[in-house]
Amino acid sequence: MGMILGLTGGIATGKSTVVSIFKSMNFPIIDADVIAREIVEVGTPGLEQVVNAFGSEIVTVEGSLDRKKLGEIIFSDEEKRKKLNKVLSPFLKEAILTQIADKKNQAPLVIVDIPLLYEGGYDKFMDKVAVVYVPEEVQLARLMKRDHLTINEAQQRIDSQMSIEKKKQKADIVFDNEKSIQETEKIVKKWVLEKNIDNITD
Repeated sequence: MGMILGLTGGIATGKSTVVSIFKSMNFPIIDADVIAREIVEVGTPGLEQVVNAFGSEIVTVEGSLDRKKLGEIIFSDEEKRKKLNKVLSPFLKEAILTQIADKKNQAPLVIVDIPLLYEGGYDKFMDKVAVVYVPEEVQLARLMKRDHLTINEAQQRIDSQMSIEKKKQKADIVFDNEKSIQETEKIVKKWVLEKNIDNITD
């Protein structure tokens, strides 16, 4: 039975870089962002519950979720954002845990990529949690550059999550992503080798 490694970080800390390194080593990836989109596809109970909570104006004429409209509703209203999370949380959790159960017998290591892992209480379902870390000033600079944001806009987005320093303290494993992608790759592969996980490929 494989190790279930929860992988998280903060916005613009480079979590997707680390995910792609594990993917290149052929470890299965469970992607919470992909699942979050799947649970609100046309005809799903998830979409039905969102419509019950926010009204039919968040659905397009084709019957799919109008993400832009929903985003406008929840982005400016924290209570509505919490409401959406509460509605979708059971569907997301069920789908993630189902995929973990399916994949844990197929590989020596299964990566569960969840941006809000600690915030959602998913750490209790993981064998270990790894945090992709950069110092907050690096995070801020990268986010401003990546998304063309002002310092205030970038700081607001960072402040909406648990701080990266707090996540670092809680983590079982810290993957430092402050230097080059090549350096990060060395760190991740070294950890895999030390754990004697034999799925690694060149």
